[in-house]
Amino acid sequence: MTQAADRAALLLASRLNFSYPGLDLFQDFSARITSGVTLVRGGDGRGKTTLLNLLGGFMPARDGVLELDGVRLDSDGEAYRRQVFFIDPRTEAYDQMLPAEVFAAMAARFPRFDHSLLPALTEGLSLTPHLEKKLFMLSTGSKRKVYLAAAFAAHARLTLLDDPYASLDRASINFVAATLDAHADDAQQAWVVAMYETPTAIRLAGSIDLGD
Repeated sequence: MTQAADRAALLLASRLNFSYPGLDLFQDFSARITSGVTLVRGGDGRGKTTLLNLLGGFMPARDGVLELDGVRLDSDGEAYRRQVFFIDPRTEAYDQMLPAEVFAAMAARFPRFDHSLLPALTEGLSLTPHLEKKLFMLSTGSKRKVYLAAAFAAHARLTLLDDPYASLDRASINFVAATLDAHADDAQQAWVVAMYETPTAIRLAGSIDLGD
């Protein structure tokens, strides 16, 4: 991987091994992830989503060590995961909730959740007309926007975003890019973004290339 050499690491991954039946996906994978935005780039089937789940502590590696802001996953998994924001954009877990209820659930999990950011986030993502609808009533893109707004307000130590441009309109893509770029100099948070291509509008602190 490539990274900014002058930044302290918030997340250290050391010699992770993970496989699916018949597929060794990661062998002795190591990474040093700093504050700012780190890109995980790769084609279909290269393991981008799996890597996000591994880094978040939501899927168990066969072996290896993960340490986030001084907390090791194998020593205190609950404390480790409390620092991580990740919502699988394909989940149906929040389908019966209104966006405000999703935000409230995230605020209960993340002490630094900033409700004051939500009006600008929902407006920037064109979510305002949909705030009185439960998520099952929303399009795929609008559901993703709810999760993105929650991510940007949560102020988690580590935020994992899986293909954040997918199913979004151009104006919302530009807003997401600008919002992520605004975190490029954030010394307190690490953002790991999985995408097929390298985004041109976001200053990156590092990149992990899984190949095509």
